[in-house]
Amino acid sequence: MFHRSERLFLRPPWPEDAAQLTRAIAHEPVARMLARLPWPYTQADAEIWIALDRDPMLPGLLLTVPEEGGRIVGGVGLQPGPADAPEVGYWIAPDCWGRGYATEALRALLGMAQRLGHRRLYGRHAMDNPASGRVLVKAGFRPTGKIGRFRSLGRGESVPAPEYALELGDDQSGPKGGDAEYRVAA
Repeated sequence: MFHRSERLFLRPPWPEDAAQLTRAIAHEPVARMLARLPWPYTQADAEIWIALDRDPMLPGLLLTVPEEGGRIVGGVGLQPGPADAPEVGYWIAPDCWGRGYATEALRALLGMAQRLGHRRLYGRHAMDNPASGRVLVKAGFRPTGKIGRFRSLGRGESVPAPEYALELGDDQSGPKGGDAEYRVAA
């Protein structure tokens, strides 16, 4: 699965991405905010992630910037979530924080999820990462009022995580003008 947004090209990882992926993601501030990213993160970890078999209904994509030679600046994807819907996940390389890439990539992922037939998505973020919560809200997610927890490999501990949900519309044609119409979950 591939997608071109305004500034980003979202694509699956390839074996030749391992070194560049490692340079982009192997930062302790990134690892501390994610559930499944070990710290320290090595090229061997990148190679293992790239080689994973993926469910086509749960894409895991790299964010690249075509205007910068296809440089990897982050990742976005769907993963198993609560019984009724997948959970979104995303990360951005620290040198690209504050550019709106996470929101742009998440909005693109929502359109893909809708075309794949998903009707509801979940999101969450580490309590001490409010910037990630702002990304979820900008993309249309709304707080559920629940605070869950997730195990952060990068921290080596469980962290509190506010939970969010989003109801995708019934329109199978995907985003219109760069954004899809979404109903917010309560």
